[in-house]
Amino acid sequence: MAGRAAVPEVIWARPERTGRGPRPAFTRADIAAAAVRLADAGGLEAVSMRHVAAELGCGTMSLYNYVPRKEDLYELMVDAIGAEHVLAEPTGDWRADMLRNARQTRAIMHRHPWAPRLMSGVYGFSPNTLHYLEHCLACLEPLDASYATKMELVALLNGVVTTYTANELATAERTRAMPWSEEEENAVRIAYLGSQVATGAYPHLAAAFAEDAGPIDLEAVFERALQRVLDAFDRGA
Repeated sequence: MAGRAAVPEVIWARPERTGRGPRPAFTRADIAAAAVRLADAGGLEAVSMRHVAAELGCGTMSLYNYVPRKEDLYELMVDAIGAEHVLAEPTGDWRADMLRNARQTRAIMHRHPWAPRLMSGVYGFSPNTLHYLEHCLACLEPLDASYATKMELVALLNGVVTTYTANELATAERTRAMPWSEEEENAVRIAYLGSQVATGAYPHLAAAFAEDAGPIDLEAVFERALQRVLDAFDRGA
């Protein structure tokens, strides 16, 4: 493939455009923005080198001069949405600061529903990702722990946010695809579940439902999950 390296490389270590010729017509920011627009509109499946090139108004082979591989395109996309984090000055309350960061990450993923699929350490070297990680470590400065432990905290918190949000998005997508309402679906499932619990085969589930029959406050569940992660690292907890 044109422009593809024969050895592993990081896209950020490459010049904006390789090869000779006139001044580049596009920046990485232009390319990333085009790819993000496509993904926001049609999901990650809508992102291809051909489609991005068409969005930019250039030939597919020309795009390879800027981005050697589709995986590099994904990395540009992750970096682009990473810029949406508002890296406020740390307050000195590391828990509050990390909760703020986690909530922002969830909001970004809801604006870009394809994002959880690309949340990987593989894409952890981009400028905005590094800025975010540096910010998190600054927020964690008051925490009496090693940097290795702080990095684990950031990774675990991001993992919880990504998993939770991915489930939210998958549920919403399924709901949109159903020929009936979410309320109708839930009513049928709850009735079936009740009938199974009533058989006596699931005494622990019966006790759990008797204690709290719902409905579940998903926002409260999300907040408790974050707090419990932070509790695990808070030596004063």
